[in-house]
Amino acid sequence: MKPLSEIAVGETVTVKKIKVAGELKRRIMDMGITVGTEVFVRKLAPLGDPMELTVRAYELSIRKADAANIFVE
Repeated sequence: MKPLSEIAVGETVTVKKIKVAGELKRRIMDMGITVGTEVFVRKLAPLGDPMELTVRAYELSIRKADAANIFVE
């Protein structure tokens, strides 16, 4: 398993674990990122933060600090 923040642009991965608790975990899950969800990394901002993802047929931007808590395969 690798953190989502380390996935290259153009890769599709599956969420295996969210390693954070409380309000941040609830916010991540409310965005549609749950265990078993496929995530496609569309692009990175010019300085590398945030990441643009495709999750459940919509586009989502997420900070790399938050993506580091989402582990994928």
